[in-house]
Amino acid sequence: MIEVRDLCKSYGPTKAVDHVSFNVEKGEVVGFLGPNGAGKTTTMRILTCFLSPDSGTAKVGGYDVVKQPLQVRRTIGYLPEGAPSYHEMGVVDYLKFIGDMHEMDKSKRDARFREMIDVCGLKPVIHKDVGELSKGFRQRLGLAAAIIHDPDILILDEPTSGLDPKQNRDIRELIKNIGSEKCVILSTHILSEVEVTCDRAIIIDNGRITAQGTVEELGRLARGADTYYVTFKGDRNRIREHLSKFGKIEKFEERGANGGYSFALMSRSKEDISESIFDLAVAGGFKLTELRHEEARLEEAFLQLTRADTPISGKDLGGGEANE
Repeated sequence: MIEVRDLCKSYGPTKAVDHVSFNVEKGEVVGFLGPNGAGKTTTMRILTCFLSPDSGTAKVGGYDVVKQPLQVRRTIGYLPEGAPSYHEMGVVDYLKFIGDMHEMDKSKRDARFREMIDVCGLKPVIHKDVGELSKGFRQRLGLAAAIIHDPDILILDEPTSGLDPKQNRDIRELIKNIGSEKCVILSTHILSEVEVTCDRAIIIDNGRITAQGTVEELGRLARGADTYYVTFKGDRNRIREHLSKFGKIEKFEERGANGGYSFALMSRSKEDISESIFDLAVAGGFKLTELRHEEARLEEAFLQLTRADTPISGKDLGGGEANE
């Protein structure tokens, strides 16, 4: 439903978006993840027809963002960064105004208005003006405005900015539920938001996509799959010899002595190799005193893939086309 090919946008000598390509399909929630200044917001503004690209193409719901901007705007729900709104309007009037802008039938608009009040937790502030709202409630109101017309595609720029932990949880759950039926892309620099909300992540840095895939795939890209922290008692040389021949790990690193000899073992796959590690100790005649399994984390992928000196670039781990 969103198809981006070789998209470029510059501000003077600065390339904000540099040959970006990706897809987002119906039923997906995709996180557009990167540090501040990476090009996330510029890409969102191109997809929502607020900016024109210098080159490349972007289609949203089958419509070209340059040639068919009105159709694109009718197809999407958009929450810009900061959730801008008319501060002098009341909350109720504002949501009804947004419904009218989408040319909704009055009965449908009013039904959706009541639903959005409940879904986005706006009941405590329905008698207030928008300008009186806290940042968290303005963000909720912005999300309600983005989805009041029941769009097929949602484009959300920092959707949980300014929310407290409970509000974060509620909005993330709402986005996940919406994503089961619609196409959702959300930009963020919050790793936990992507881990708990998104089916897939696209990492962007300096205007270029450095990797994309599921959270698990990106974690493995950064660390070579899961890590097992172990401590053995026995002859150090024999332990190292057995580990060097252990075919289920990519590599191992010694981490010093801690009542034995401690190692970090990087596995070759997502297969749980805990039992194999135990069997290795039995076969080698040394004692296993610690075994801790730690899954690959998106945080490590993010840190590696957004460094200027990272050797990993343009990796596509499924679900779309990455930059070359």
